[in-house]
Amino acid sequence: MVRGEGRPRIIVVEYGEDDPSKCTARKMVRKGIAVSIRIREIPRLSVVLNPFASNVLLPQDAVYVRRGGVVVIDVSWRSGIDKLVRMRRGVQRYLPILLAANPVNYGKPFRLSSLEAVAAALYITGFRDEARRVLSLYKWGPVFLELNREVLEHYSTARSVDEVRSIEKEYFGVDSDTLREALLSIR
Repeated sequence: MVRGEGRPRIIVVEYGEDDPSKCTARKMVRKGIAVSIRIREIPRLSVVLNPFASNVLLPQDAVYVRRGGVVVIDVSWRSGIDKLVRMRRGVQRYLPILLAANPVNYGKPFRLSSLEAVAAALYITGFRDEARRVLSLYKWGPVFLELNREVLEHYSTARSVDEVRSIEKEYFGVDSDTLREALLSIR
C-alpha cells in the first residue's frame, strides 16, 4: 500500500537516466512507498521538488504535501538540468541546503538522491515518521538524518524565507541562492 491513513503520497516521475541498481526513486516505487507517474499527471496541488524552483520549501507547505503529495523528478544531474529548469507543474519548491549521505555524493550540498530529497521534504513539512520510513530502505538512509538532524530541526520551524537564509548561513556559511546560481552556471 503506497498511502496509509495520514501518510502523504510520494510520487516519482522517472526519466530512466540513472543506473537502475543505484536508483533510489525506482526502489521507492518497487517497495510500494511511492507511485510512478508521467509528468503530465503531476497533481496540481502537490509539492514538486526542483532545485531550480523560485521558492524554498517551508513548513507551511505541509498543506500541499497533505493534499497532493511530494513529487520527485528522477533525472541525472548530468543531463537532466534542462528538464528541471523548464518544469512548471505542481507547486515548485527547492530544498534548503542539506548534505547528502548517499555513497555517491556523501557530504556534498544539494547532491541529494531522490530518496534523500523526499525524506527532507517530509521532515521539514512535519511528516517525520514518514521521512524515517523512506530512509529505512537503505543502510545509509538513517545517516542522512544524523548528518542533517540539527539543521533539519531548524528548517522545520522556519516561518519565512529570511529565516531559512539565516539558518543556511549559520550552518553552511552561505545561502542556497548562491549555491543554486553556481549549479545553474555549470549547465
